[in-house]
Amino acid sequence: MNSPAPPPGRTDAELAALDVPALLRFGLPADGPHRRALFADGAVAAALLAERCEVPPYAVSYLSEVVRAAGLRAAAGLPEPLVGPGAAELAGEWLAGAAAVLDADDAAAGALVADWLEAVAALLELRRTGRPGRPGGPGRRG
Repeated sequence: MNSPAPPPGRTDAELAALDVPALLRFGLPADGPHRRALFADGAVAAALLAERCEVPPYAVSYLSEVVRAAGLRAAAGLPEPLVGPGAAELAGEWLAGAAAVLDADDAAAGALVADWLEAVAALLELRRTGRPGRPGGPGRRG
């Protein structure tokens, strides 16, 4: 019995073109295929966009902790939730997308957004350290 071939992977350009705020709006409200897409392709797309804005992984991780500790509303109210060229607008779009469908004062909702931001931060770190010729990446000695 032949099993179907897996779908082809998406390129970085295709992933970066995804509408991350829309993925947040559809993926956050309920568990299921939309949430899986948010934490998979959506997190990769967000990491690619953050990378373009020169956002370091620790900054996204810190934003995650702000969301977890202070809540989604507090994080969305920050004047510069992320720093870098265009990063504040990017993070503002993400947080607004999440706040559009979640109770911004609900701790569980904030924890879900924080978990997604942590996934984005982890992917940013993997992209940063996993490239040949980059500090800490494969192919580097010492």
